[in-house]
Amino acid sequence: MPREKPVAFIVGAGDYIGAAVAKRFAYGGFKVCVGRRNFDKLTPLVDEIKENGGDAIPFEFDARKEDVTEKVFKEIEQNIGPLDLVIFNPGGNVYFPISETTSRVFRKVWEMSCFAGFLTGREAVKYMAPRKRGSIFFTGATASIRGSSGYSAFASGKFGLRALSQSMARELGPLNIHVAHLIVDAAVNTAFVRQLFINKGTDPDTLPEDTLMKPSSIAETYWNLFHQTKDGWTHEIDLRPFGEKW
Repeated sequence: MPREKPVAFIVGAGDYIGAAVAKRFAYGGFKVCVGRRNFDKLTPLVDEIKENGGDAIPFEFDARKEDVTEKVFKEIEQNIGPLDLVIFNPGGNVYFPISETTSRVFRKVWEMSCFAGFLTGREAVKYMAPRKRGSIFFTGATASIRGSSGYSAFASGKFGLRALSQSMARELGPLNIHVAHLIVDAAVNTAFVRQLFINKGTDPDTLPEDTLMKPSSIAETYWNLFHQTKDGWTHEIDLRPFGEKW
């Protein structure tokens, strides 16, 4: 019997990178589960995917909550199908000078950027390891490898997520589970980033073409990464526009 569609779960399916990744895999023949804290905001994404012939199933999902994470993974595995791919994509990019970084802010950003990644990765492994197959990808950032002024909380969380990914890749590779960390070292073309340029006095529409990274370009990298053969797996990859300083 032919196997049903493969199943992917996009954790942190926001309006830009997460949405682009979800659409790429849905249009590539996957059943795509999308999770987000603000459940109602998933409706436009799910509707668009379905209108274009794809399969998308929304979940209200706060990835920082252990009980929620366990429940959603169990529901997907039991009612939708065995997970082939899990992508962890939550952000947490906030600016706070160190003297203004409260313990609450630091803890919240760390939970979103790192702890939630641990919970997602652990639950994915519980189901993938017995089958000895699957892929788990983590979205990183410039802050994964370089802390910037005013981003101590964010960089700490992203540094931790990178370490988590490295440890998991070494542990799970022999089990035929592909773990990878993608460092998005770029200004992505989102409303948040465009506003940052405006705040600095620059109209983002006047920037040279391809200065801002398209979410669809990031999604295509995820697609290609998933289809690597296991004799040439990538465990970390960085993405940036041609003009980015690094």
